[in-house]
Amino acid sequence: MFKRSDLVSEDVKAVTNAQKAQILMNALPYIKKYSGKTVVVKYGGNAMINEDLKRSVMGDIVLLNLIGVKVVLVHGGGPHIKSALDQLGIESKFINGLRVTDEATMKVVQMVLAGQVNKDLVNLIGSIGGKAIGLCGIDDQMIKVRKQSDELGYVGRITDVDVSIIQDNLDKGYIPVISTIGTDTDGQAYNINADTAAAQIAGALNAECMLSMTNIDGVLKDPSDPDSLLTEITLEQSRQLEQDGIIAGGMIPKVQCCTDAIKAGVKRVFIINGTVPHAILIEMLTEEGLGTMFVGHYSLGK
Repeated sequence: MFKRSDLVSEDVKAVTNAQKAQILMNALPYIKKYSGKTVVVKYGGNAMINEDLKRSVMGDIVLLNLIGVKVVLVHGGGPHIKSALDQLGIESKFINGLRVTDEATMKVVQMVLAGQVNKDLVNLIGSIGGKAIGLCGIDDQMIKVRKQSDELGYVGRITDVDVSIIQDNLDKGYIPVISTIGTDTDGQAYNINADTAAAQIAGALNAECMLSMTNIDGVLKDPSDPDSLLTEITLEQSRQLEQDGIIAGGMIPKVQCCTDAIKAGVKRVFIINGTVPHAILIEMLTEEGLGTMFVGHYSLGK
């Protein structure tokens, strides 16, 4: 049975009542800012496979929903897909970070994302006290795609996003939980990159912000110095940082999705470390935050 204490860590329990009240008052401006607004969370990485972190993330999402934030959860499931493929003796292959998806692999991807990971997250949110509904990109042809390349197989490039089914469920008070599978004009299912899907969905929803959960703190000016976190980056600065080689390697596609979301109309996009307990609440409801915020051409503040 759900209890309020399920959402409270031992550290919070040690805080005095007066301190708890002050924490809530400090969060009030941010609660007012985001209440009634749409926020898209892209969920993946280690936060998906660590049960304590998973519960922490879902707890954050439920709390935001209960204070009036319209939260959309877009998830991947790479570790779960790999585990299922390994059990079936199917080798995982990647090209430029994208999973090569033949017909057999596509069946596993669809089964794992839509049938296992999605339903597990919906169930967990419900057990914490939230009201979630599981959706897949092929539902109501929400995410339309075309084949990205013959080399990658059934990997889709998004051509259109129809968010009406998402908006309908948000209006009913649900937390839509979306697995990233799309469909082409012939009804063929395709695997989609979760970061790309989240950015496109956030743009189509005209979301107030998007949070991309990763295994890193954000964009570092010096990758060898964890204290060199860049807390805010504009589109122009992002281009310059990539030219300077500061944004490089695996960070390039992650940052690209963030800037794509900004160009699509999302006001703020955050890269946050999903391995930090309650990272979503810290980023959204405190002055300091903990990750890197992307904005358009000038600072909007948090």
